[in-house]
Amino acid sequence: MADFFQHEKALVESTCVGSGTRIWAFAHVLPGARIGADCNICDGVFVENEVVLGDRVTVKCGVQLWDGVHLEDDVFVGPNATFTNDPFPRSRVRPASWSRTLVRVGASIGANATVLCGVTIGRGAMVGAGAVVTHDVPAYAIVVGNPARITGYVESGAAQSPAHQVPSPQTEATIGGAFVRTLPTFADLRGKLAVAEVARELPFAPRRFFVVHGVPSREVRGEHAHHRCEQFLVCVQGDCAVVVDDGRHRREISLDGPALGLYLPPLVWASQYRFSKDAVLLVLASEAYDASDYIRDYDEFLSIVTGRA
Repeated sequence: MADFFQHEKALVESTCVGSGTRIWAFAHVLPGARIGADCNICDGVFVENEVVLGDRVTVKCGVQLWDGVHLEDDVFVGPNATFTNDPFPRSRVRPASWSRTLVRVGASIGANATVLCGVTIGRGAMVGAGAVVTHDVPAYAIVVGNPARITGYVESGAAQSPAHQVPSPQTEATIGGAFVRTLPTFADLRGKLAVAEVARELPFAPRRFFVVHGVPSREVRGEHAHHRCEQFLVCVQGDCAVVVDDGRHRREISLDGPALGLYLPPLVWASQYRFSKDAVLLVLASEAYDASDYIRDYDEFLSIVTGRA
């Protein structure tokens, strides 16, 4: 006897269904599909042959999972969300291979969202209801709209009231050793001057600087960590938001003027987004450029800082 539940009106042709999984009425699972343990496949779901579901996946009513879709553990797919697997579909014309779509561990896809083929939705990400996902979604990003754009990050404070988005400039808010520092500012009739001295406001002697400017507000910069390099970020004009992540906690910091600096130590993941049209972000770095110092894959970063893959 199978150790999963199959409603009497469900058609399950696959022999690879995990223990404790529940498959409800009018669902149809083709022979080649692989479904993990403790999943919940709701009414009217269609699962094609080259589909892989991890453990504890929830697929709500009216979803079709086409060849090439892979949902990792603990993924949630809302009702009537739509996946695709052919970037240029024609009737009765099959591509040589199906495009792959990967939804990483713990991500959620809202009702009626559309996910174009070939994208990866990152670990823990949140796709809003009705969003149209046309590009990869970073880990823990919140995306909404058509096309989907990042509006915040899960558990970073981005969805809270403005008072909770920005740490008090009088305190050092730490995430993995990162902190916000208010720089000494002097003002008179001639204007304002913000300063930082090495070993006081600036915790390292810079060996390099670069300036980020002219960034369309919808774009995201950064999305990496460093093995050795320390950085100090100051938005000298306009404003932008930075999400810092130590692998366990995330926090969004708003840099809204030259009197506020953000220190990023090694092994802290950082993403910059919400650039104003006039934003100019100055980045001071403790090391000369070294491509091998960058950690650009979030799962690699997690394996380094927390020991989990």
